[in-house]
Formats: sequence, C-alpha cells, structure tokens
Amino acid sequence: MTGKIKNGDTVSVTYTGTFDNGEIFDSSDMHDGEPIVFEVGAHQVIAGFENAVVDKELGEEISIRLEPKDAYGERDEKAIQTIPKEELGLEAEPQVGMQLMFQHQHGDHTHQIPGLITEVTDIEIIVDMNHPMAGKTLNFKLKIESVK
Repeated sequence: MTGKIKNGDTVSVTYTGTFDNGEIFDSSDMHDGEPIVFEVGAHQVIAGFENAVVDKELGEEISIRLEPKDAYGERDEKAIQTIPKEELGLEAEPQVGMQLMFQHQHGDHTHQIPGLITEVTDIEIIVDMNHPMAGKTLNFKLKIESVK
C-alpha cells in the first residue's frame, strides 16, 4: 500500500521507547525484534503513539516525545488505596513490590486493574493502582514497517 496512513489502516511499527534520561523502557528488540501491530483509530495503543503515524508513509522514521496526558496519564493520588489485609484473602503474605490484580466493573464490562503493594502493616496494605508509567514523559523512535 502507498499513500498516507489514515484511521482504519493496520500498521506494524518497530520502536524504541526511552525516558528523558536515555534509559530504554521498551523496544521491539526486547520482543525478539517483533514490531507492534495495531489498527489506527481503534485505540489499541496509547494516543500519542497512534497519532504519530497518521499522515505518515511506509518506511518513515519518526521521533516523538509524549507528555503524560498523551501516554499513560498523570499520577492520581486517589488511585492509592488502603485495604484491610483480611479482605484480600491472599494465600501468601503480602510483600512490598508484589502486584495484585483487581476486578473493576464499568457498566457491563469488567476490567482487570493491576495494583502494586507499596506498604504493608499488621492490619492493612497500601496499593498503588496507577499505571507504572503514569506521570512519565516518554520518548519513542518509530519506524513504519508495513501498512495494510
């Protein structure tokens, strides 16, 4: 296919994602060199990543910097929850750094939300349900490998 990429096109993109300090947090190379494949306009990837390929062409290389609002959002202190230990019903003793999955009902859809244990006391745990990348500025180098 030739021409500009538009909503409804399926693209495959190789990428490298870095923080401002240059640390790589994700890349195609970390996934056996496999590109990420998504339908433009279907919200299958973060907004800034998707918007970056619109009106581009096959083979084009793009560098973008995404502020939190165009990536995983700002951190929300309301997403930090205190939960009594006995409500969890865990088989293992909760530990700082352990990730738990919570069910969230939104209309008739149930979503899994990960939560990271940040503190443990004798009677409760503190869980941060912010996305690990929330509040972070992300930089990507993208290359459009195919367009269908």
